[in-house]
Amino acid sequence: MSQLPHILTSLTDREAITDALYRAILGFDNNDVAMFNSAFSGPDVTFDLSGTFFDGLEAIRTQLLDFVGPMDTTHMLSNIRVEVKDGASSASLTAYAQAQHCPPGTGADPAGPKFLAGSTYFIDLVKDKSDGVWKIEKWVMKIIWTQGDGSVMQRPG
Repeated sequence: MSQLPHILTSLTDREAITDALYRAILGFDNNDVAMFNSAFSGPDVTFDLSGTFFDGLEAIRTQLLDFVGPMDTTHMLSNIRVEVKDGASSASLTAYAQAQHCPPGTGADPAGPKFLAGSTYFIDLVKDKSDGVWKIEKWVMKIIWTQGDGSVMQRPG
């Protein structure tokens, strides 16, 4: 598990909104369930993975985090744009992502299988009334391109 704090203090709203995405990505890359959970608004969140829908945080964890989390992965984000009005409790962001996936323990092997994907993220967020932290409510991930060994992303039969 990571030693990183789940919530950072002294962030502007724009930084805090972006940090919700960073927490989710850190959760994936470090297989950190607590960090991952801290990024989402609650049990009713949704995730659309290029037309495959996951309803609820439990489904997202079991179908995505439990599969990708143990892999050797890096998710790189860029072109993050945040839309939020002053004093609002909802926001949206878009971002580009490149995600490299390797079977667990094989990431450092130059000859090991690798799968790279380029995606666009469209995310709706809300400011949690109980703790004032920005969290993801809906995540739409559109895969634009892929490269490498697609079998890396196949679940065991």
